[in-house]
Amino acid sequence: MSKAIKLSLALLCVASMSGCYARAGDTTATSLQTELPLSEAGLTQVPLSIRTADANHDFIVEVAETGAQQAQGLMFRTRLAPDKGMIFPFPEDRVASFWMKNTVIPLDIIFVRRDGTIESIAANTIPYSLAPVRSNEPIATVLEIAAGRAAELSIEPGNTVSWR
Repeated sequence: MSKAIKLSLALLCVASMSGCYARAGDTTATSLQTELPLSEAGLTQVPLSIRTADANHDFIVEVAETGAQQAQGLMFRTRLAPDKGMIFPFPEDRVASFWMKNTVIPLDIIFVRRDGTIESIAANTIPYSLAPVRSNEPIATVLEIAAGRAAELSIEPGNTVSWR
């Protein structure tokens, strides 16, 4: 009987270690997205990369997912770090139109097709402007980064954007 109890305890111990390992494995298998803290504005942050002819440029971007978040965008922000930005993913491709009303800082607005290629860039947009800034064709995502960064990093139409 003693051997049966020892065997049972040994099996129980092994089973509980497996459970801990599985939970630890689940945690490490989660994406970087869940590891990044929410932004100061309470938005999800994800890593984003832009592949140019010469390099890969990495950013951490806030995701404006809801209509309210997209309407707010980067309005009233007084700074945007060079390695930060905001993306506006759309469920369906559309011609996108943005304006800079209540946007304090100049931005580079990058229009991205569904396949991840950059369609066009509106560089150095003018703070507080009501003039529409539009894509030239239906796109899937808009990326906003600090003004001048696209030129500084040689980001141009045809480069590839990937995130999440």
